[in-house]
Amino acid sequence: MQNQEHEDLRYFLALALAPKVGPGVFKAIIAYSGSATNFFKLPKGKVAKTPKVGDKLLDLRNQENELLRKADELLNDCSKKHFTILTPLHPDFPHRFKMQEDSPVVIFTQGNADLNFSRSVGIVGTRSATSYGKSATRKIIEDLAIYKPVIISGLAYGIDIEAHRTALGLGLPTIAVLGSPIGRIYPAVHKKTAEAILDNGAVISEYAPDSAMVPGNFPARNRIIASLSDALIVVEAAEKGGALITAEIAYSYDKDVFAVPGNLQSQYSEGCNLLIKKMKANIYTGPNDVAEALFWSKPGESKTQKPILDFTNRESDEVAILKLLQEKGEMEIDTLSLSTDIALGLLSSKLLSLEFEGIVKSLPGKKYRLLV
Repeated sequence: MQNQEHEDLRYFLALALAPKVGPGVFKAIIAYSGSATNFFKLPKGKVAKTPKVGDKLLDLRNQENELLRKADELLNDCSKKHFTILTPLHPDFPHRFKMQEDSPVVIFTQGNADLNFSRSVGIVGTRSATSYGKSATRKIIEDLAIYKPVIISGLAYGIDIEAHRTALGLGLPTIAVLGSPIGRIYPAVHKKTAEAILDNGAVISEYAPDSAMVPGNFPARNRIIASLSDALIVVEAAEKGGALITAEIAYSYDKDVFAVPGNLQSQYSEGCNLLIKKMKANIYTGPNDVAEALFWSKPGESKTQKPILDFTNRESDEVAILKLLQEKGEMEIDTLSLSTDIALGLLSSKLLSLEFEGIVKSLPGKKYRLLV
């Protein structure tokens, strides 16, 4: 059995690391072929019907031996350097990745953290953090510490490194998501922090050891931070930058996004204020914001019970709204209006009333979610 598992891993890596095979193409191949091994073994005519696979990708089948040789080299290299390779074939592969189509299919890890943790918060922000931003980062993590979340960030200058160091100081596990190859800490001055993380957390990357480091890797890694975070908090951010990219991705993943409002005269508050203005982030005012959004309870505290949905004695419009949200889970108000045939003005009033009851929650982007 172990030999078959090893063979499956060899073929998985051979295909996943092949040129021009990104996560989307790879997942399309697996969905159609059933496995990476089958991609190389099935008749060419059948594989040719795979969506997103053209003649150039079919030519990869002719490179089977070379790709397997590279996979073997990678396995040996990671073994010598004590890097763990995680794929969906491995029980420790992050289950949060399975929720997003563009998530990586291979990651490399160092450290002791369980990547299927029960609670996590991503903390991101500008590399040019102000004293206020650093202080706010420390305060946020100190306040959240009682809930014992894993702190996710990117090991960059500024807010990221402040988040990791604060988590370490409080004994909280922390995950550093690299934009560089595994084993190559960037920036190098954060190497000691990265080493400290290994004792109570993990350093992870989707880039194999000794692979090329290119600028595009860093924006790409932001989707991993967003994917691993149950909630994302943006502390300081300029109008453009990696923190805003991460927030936009988290928002597209339907994650709970929070932004710390800042000084209107500070360029590093522009991004946070813009997220709030566009309703792509909630205003962060304290740890209860996160705890209530994620239904977290403190140790020894009874978990907040969701209200029981009861249609008795409710108006027909409210029943229509609640049943639709119960079915869909989350909807934009415009779509909800069309689906229920309730005018927007009346619908807004009904939703507000249901929100006061604690049955419905308003989300950024004019969306609404049922809380039961």
